[in-house]
Amino acid sequence: MTASSPVAAAASITQALAEARARIERAARAAGRSDIPTLVAVTKTQANEAVQAALDAGQRVFGENRVQEAQARWADRRGTVANLELRLIGPLQTNKASDAVALFDVIETVDRERLVDALARAAEKSGKTPRVLVQVNTGREAQKAGVVPDQADALIANGRSAGLQVEGLMCIPPAKAAPEPHFRLLAEIAARNGLNVLSMGMSGDFEAAITAGATHVRLGSRLFGGRKAPLSPS
Repeated sequence: MTASSPVAAAASITQALAEARARIERAARAAGRSDIPTLVAVTKTQANEAVQAALDAGQRVFGENRVQEAQARWADRRGTVANLELRLIGPLQTNKASDAVALFDVIETVDRERLVDALARAAEKSGKTPRVLVQVNTGREAQKAGVVPDQADALIANGRSAGLQVEGLMCIPPAKAAPEPHFRLLAEIAARNGLNVLSMGMSGDFEAAITAGATHVRLGSRLFGGRKAPLSPS
C-alpha cells in the first residue's frame, strides 16, 4: 500500500456516497415520490478508515450486523459524532438484547416473540426504548431469519403490546429471485398494520425497492467494495 492509498480510498468512498445519493434521489423522483429514502451505509466488517471516510463525507446513518463488532467500532464515537444513527441489521440473539438496546437507535431484525420479550425487558431495565422493525422472511427461506409473512401481523401486535416502538418492516429477498414481488409484499403488510418505515433494497436492487416504497435502503458493497473479515462474532 502506498502512502497515498488511504487518501485515494477516502476519495473513492466520498464519490460512491455522492453517486448513491444521486441515484436514490433519481429513483424516488422517477417513482413520483416527494420524499427521499434514507441511505443506510452498511459498515459491517469494514476497516475503521473506511468508516471514518464515510463520516467525513457527511454520512450519519449506519447499519451493523454484529453487536460486538459495532461496540468496538462505535462506542468511542457515540459522544463525538452529532446526529449519528446506528441500526442493527443482522440477527440478534436474545442474550445480546441489553447490549443492542444500549448501543443502537433502531433494531431492524425483530423476528420472534422471545426476542420481543427480551428487548422489552432490556428497555424497561435501561429506560431506553429503541425503535424496532419486524424482519419478514418474504421468501420463506429456511436458512434466513425473519418471521414468515402470514405470522407478521401477530408479531407486530405482540411487539406493540410489549411496549416496543414498532415503526416498520425489513426484508431481504431471496438472492436468485426477482425482488419486486417481495418488496410489494412487505409494503402490503406494512400498510395493513399502519407502519410507515420500509427498510428494503440493497446494493443490487435498491432502485426497485424505492419504486415499491422503501424509506431506507441498505448499501454496503456499492459504497465500500467487498467485505473484510469480521472482527469478532456477535
